[in-house]
Amino acid sequence: MKTTPEILMVDDNPADIDLTSEILAQSKGHFHVNAVMDGAEAISFLRQQGKYAEAPVPDLVVLDLNLPRKNGREVLAEVKSGPRLAKIPVVIFTSSQASSDVMRSYALGANCYLRKPGTFPTLWRNGGPQAA
Repeated sequence: MKTTPEILMVDDNPADIDLTSEILAQSKGHFHVNAVMDGAEAISFLRQQGKYAEAPVPDLVVLDLNLPRKNGREVLAEVKSGPRLAKIPVVIFTSSQASSDVMRSYALGANCYLRKPGTFPTLWRNGGPQAA
C-alpha cells in the first residue's frame, strides 16, 4: 500500500526542480519527488518504459511547457489522451506569460496553471509550502 504521494516534476531547469522540491520538503505533507528534464523522458517515465520500467505512477505531474525533445503541450496531450494516465492531475508550472498558453493548457486538460515567480522569496510569499 502506497503511503507517500508521488510527484513527477518535468522541467529542464535543475534550479527550478531544486526550488520546487525544497518547498515541497518544507510543507506539512510528505512527498516523493521524481524529476525528468525533457518531454520524451516524461512520457517514458509515465509509460514505465526503458529505464523507467519500475517507476511509480505519479499522483501529480508538475509540468513546464518549454521543454526539449517534446514540449509540455505535447506531453500534456499524451497524458490526457489515454485512460491510464488521464486521471493523473497535471499542474502546469511555467515561466510563460502568454494567455494563449493558459487557454491551450486548460483545453488540453491541465488541472491548474501556475506562472513561475522569479525568485524563491517570491514563491514563498505566494504561498510557500501551504500552496504546494
